[in-house]
Parts: sequence; C-alpha cells; structure tokens
Amino acid sequence: MADNNLEKRVVARPITSEMKESFIDYAMSVITDRALPDVRDGLKPVHRRILYAMNELGLTASAKTRKSATVVGEVLGKYHPHGDVSVYDAMVRLAQDFALRYPLVVGQGNFGSIDGDNAAAMRYTEAKMSKLAGEMLKDIDKETVDFRPNYDGTKNEPVVLPSVAPQLLLNGTLGIAVGMATNIPPHNLNEVVDAAMVLINDPEATTEDLMEFVKGPDFPTGGVIFNEKEIHHAYATGRGGVVTRGVADIVEAKSGNFQIVITEIPYRVNKADLIEKIAELHRDKKIEGIKAMRDESTRDIRVVIDLKTGSQPQKVLNSLYKHTQLEDTFHLNLVALVDGVPQTLSLKSMLDEFLKHRRKVVKRRAVFDLARAEEREHILLGLSKALDHIEEVIKIIRASKTVDEARANLIKHFKFSELQANAILEMRLQKLAGLERKKIEDELFEVQALIKELKELLASPDKIVKVVKAELEQLKEKYGDERRTKVIKGAVKN
Repeated sequence: MADNNLEKRVVARPITSEMKESFIDYAMSVITDRALPDVRDGLKPVHRRILYAMNELGLTASAKTRKSATVVGEVLGKYHPHGDVSVYDAMVRLAQDFALRYPLVVGQGNFGSIDGDNAAAMRYTEAKMSKLAGEMLKDIDKETVDFRPNYDGTKNEPVVLPSVAPQLLLNGTLGIAVGMATNIPPHNLNEVVDAAMVLINDPEATTEDLMEFVKGPDFPTGGVIFNEKEIHHAYATGRGGVVTRGVADIVEAKSGNFQIVITEIPYRVNKADLIEKIAELHRDKKIEGIKAMRDESTRDIRVVIDLKTGSQPQKVLNSLYKHTQLEDTFHLNLVALVDGVPQTLSLKSMLDEFLKHRRKVVKRRAVFDLARAEEREHILLGLSKALDHIEEVIKIIRASKTVDEARANLIKHFKFSELQANAILEMRLQKLAGLERKKIEDELFEVQALIKELKELLASPDKIVKVVKAELEQLKEKYGDERRTKVIKGAVKN
C-alpha cells in the first residue's frame, strides 16, 4: 500500500527539463538573494540584515559597541540562514576604511588590514553602526518601506532600507552571481549629491550633464585615474575600464641617491602582495636599478624603494607601473536589481531610481505622521471637550462602579469615541480639573498646524521633492568630504 502511494507521488519528467528549471531557480536565488545589490539602498541582503539587526539591538552610533558575535548570532538566528563566517566577513568589510569610502560599521579591535590580514575572531571584536548607517535606517519605524516574513516566519524584515544616502554610488559593491556580475566603484558624497540635485531640478539631464559633477570613482585608498573620455563612456553605458595608478614620488635621499616613495595604491590592491611582487621582479632581474625596499607604513601607506647609484628613477617607476598592480584597471559593471530584476544601469539611471525611492519614502512617512497626528488631534479634542464639562465628567466617573461603566457612560452622555473616553479615564484628577487646559490647547494648536502642513505636503509632488532635496543637502553638510582620487583628463602615459 505504501509503495503504491509512493508511486502516485513520483512524477516522471525529462531530466533536461528538470535540470533547466532547477538551475534557473538556483540562479535567480543567487542573483536576487545574495550577489546583487538593490539599486534603492545599494545593499545586498546580508548587509541589509546586518544593519537592521544592529538597529534592533540598539547598536546605533551613540551606543556602546558590543561583541561582533552578538550581532552575527542575531543575524543568523532571525534573518540570514547561512554560515556565520559569511555574515562576519560581510560585517568586517562594512567596517574597513580601505574597502568602503564611507564605512557603515564602527569596529573596535582587529578588523583586518590592507595587507590582507584577516580580522580577529568575532568573539574578540566589537562593533556598532556608523552615523551614516543610521541615516540609512532613519524613519524605518514609520512604515516607509515594505517588510516581509523572515526565513522561518517568526519575524519581519525590511525588503529595502529607507536610506537617505545614495549608498550604491557612495560605497559601490562587488558581486558575482550566476551568469552575471556587478562591480560598482565608490564615489564622493559631495559629487553624488550635487549630481542628484541637478537631476531633481532637470529630469531631462543626461549622464554627460551629471558627469560635470561626478568626476569618476573616488576610492578610499586615493590614487589617480586616467582618461576622462573612457570614464564618461563607462558611466553612460554601464560598462568600461578605468585605468588607475597609485601615487609614487621620486625623491632624492640625503645620500644623493634617489628613492621611489609609494604613498597611495590602487583600490582593492593588497599592499603586501604588491611589495612581494616588486621583490620578485627585482630578484628575477626583470626590474633593474632597485637597491633595497622597506615598508614604513603606519596608518598611512609609505613604501620606500631605494635605487642604485646611476639608475634612472623614471624608468624604474615606469617598469613598476607596467609589471605590478601599482597601475591597474578597474572594470566598471554597473549592474543592480531594479524591482527585483538585474539591469545594467547608467549613472543617470542609478540616481533616478534612488530619487524615486526617496520620494516614496518621504510620501509614506508623511502618511504615517498624518495618521498619528490625526489620532492625537482626536484625543486632544476629546480632552478639551471634557474640560469644558469638567464638573459633569467628574460626576459621571464618580457615579460609575467600574471603569467599563464609566467609559460607557462618558460615550453615551458626550458622544466620545472609545479612544477619547480611555484618554479621559487615564488622566489624573488634577489634570481633569483644568490645570492642564493651557497645555492641551497649545498641543492641539501644534498638532493641527502639523496636520495642515502634512496634507499640503501630500497634495504637492513639488513639496515632496523639496523635502528630498533638503535631506540630501543635510547629508552633504554632515558627511561630505574632499575627493581622494585625482582625475587626469588624458590617457595614461609611461
């Protein structure tokens, strides 16, 4: 009997069809749930869950740090059913100032280095959100974004963060999915906000117009990028290569010999590997003229290469550019999820999708605030009416045997709503006696003014846009800084 039931549950299918459909399901899962960021908040699911979990734990920028293991456990147990190493590695990257232009996590302890050193174990390090991360979660408690059930249906998690900051452009991302990849460089906050303002004021502005403000990538490790024409092409099409170099100066030592001093290296280049490669080239005599090399780096990079007497410093430096990652190419691939679908985007498209998101967030926040303000107005109107008939209200309350009876009598005699009646019953006698009248009247005036303001905001798309602009300007004022990566208009020359 059991065998017959088993046979009924088995469906015969061609293996080619089953493999094809299963692989597509797997590929879409990797693309949408792991590898690619959402264009609106610029985050992959793991990063979004880390920040949301930290927010739920109260690990804001003003709080004390807590063990990283606490955060990882919170993320694994409630939102992200994957390995603890993957979650911790993702959190570590959010704290690395050489990986992110604007770090979203403040780390305490060993969080790795530009030499490729691993972070200390999560039981040793501590973390909390940075101030900018707080801006990404701002107003999340005001129904500004949609939530969905977590993996076991016991909690809800945000589909996307409200994100005042255009995070996708500010910090960029790297992701390899199935059949596609993304590689978005970091940018300067001042430049991105200025470009967003241009697009708000002129929706017909082109990517070329926006490139007047966004000069190109702005890497946390500085460096130099070349060829303005190629940079513009990459941002217009969503794909292209940008040649980047570290900063190396030829200086004359006290001995009279020359040195090459490297103070900045290209983004994502491992400094220890770079030094090892230079030593290897010198050993194999592929680069002539090097006498000695030492790493004098502290917080800032400083690699000193002593040159032999009679060597040609510029020739040695050109060889370093040619044979090592002191010169590298950053391959832009501006791919992100738009409404859950991966798309290759231009600079304009990325900013446009972000601004659409912000307009929705501002509108939903206003709807939420309006509902709460009208609810408060309703209560205040009830309290004000009660104060106008205070003697009779007190008499009714005293004559009632129970709270439920008092509530019913107040509703019957004064046509109060249940909400208003509850508010009256919860007030102390001295407040009911009129001592709070001025306070109630003042609050009612403020609430009604807020209601009027919110209704005007919701009725005017232009006013919503003004709020978006004002919040971006505040972001720029708080977190804007100088560009670190220098842009050379012409192509690279050796």
